Amino acid sequence: MGVLNRTPDSFSDGGRYVDDSAAGRRIDELCEEGADIVDIGAESTRPGSEPVPPKEQIARLGSIVREASKRIPLVSIDTTSPDVAGWALDQGASIVNSVSLDPAAELGALCAHYDAALVLMHCRGSMAAMPGYSQYDDAAYGDVVADVTREWSAAAQRALDAGLLPSELLFDPGLGFAKNARHSLELCARLDELCNLGFPVLVGPSRKSFVARAAAPGGLGSKSPLAPPEDRLGGTIAAVLACIERGASVVRVHDVRQVRQAIAVFEAIEGTGTDTGTGTGTDTGTGTDTDTDTPTDTDTDTDTPTDTDTPTEGRAHA
Repeated sequence: MGVLNRTPDSFSDGGRYVDDSAAGRRIDELCEEGADIVDIGAESTRPGSEPVPPKEQIARLGSIVREASKRIPLVSIDTTSPDVAGWALDQGASIVNSVSLDPAAELGALCAHYDAALVLMHCRGSMAAMPGYSQYDDAAYGDVVADVTREWSAAAQRALDAGLLPSELLFDPGLGFAKNARHSLELCARLDELCNLGFPVLVGPSRKSFVARAAAPGGLGSKSPLAPPEDRLGGTIAAVLACIERGASVVRVHDVRQVRQAIAVFEAIEGTGTDTGTGTGTDTGTGTDTDTDTPTDTDTDTDTPTDTDTPTEGRAHA
């Protein structure tokens, strides 16, 4: 899932794609780099950001959702507003990506009506209050995996009760949202437990501050300055691969080409490691054999694993 922000204030690329021509070029880039999904948002979800009224979100989006739907089969709208989500689904979007559990019932009913998929992300509180949660002493969890699972499952049930099919619901644990770095890292480390719920898991570690904190000289407790978002690619890839190994189905990233390459090499290594043949010319992904690419990547990357369906299959997608 490649990111396109139509916002002036997003933490990573705010202001870069508010112009229609720049946004169009970005969509083409994401498609060329191998994105299966383009996720478009008009409201920043950076810590400390204020809500954007639905009418303003729609004005910011303009014609870009419809244009994106002409270029890639799966377009996601990043919003918590049922009004914006409904408008985007009318424009050709097929996924609603909500960074709040609060509108689960409304969005579940809406997605059921449109036969669309819904990503529900775990989060506590508002974006305006988020800076406090991201500090080490302020995000209060007992067992973060158990707490996130319990709170997300309650919201998921509201969406299902509203008519959404289980096959159309994705679980995003909300890395970096109302969580400190240790919480986000633990969610990555124990992602297999989240996958056991039976819903496809989407993760968004891209350029997050927990990545920079983990990579900082001196480790998590260090007071060293954090690398800026654009310098967090290496850590992002490490988090992506760790999550894929533990069962993530979709990864939301800014740097699609680099992440795609990392996933391809990772899967080739994994496939080679499980092959039982030695020196027979039938090895998977090495030497001059005639085997196909990676053990699980057989589609042409123009969509999700099932092409026109929603991203519910096992292979991770950028």
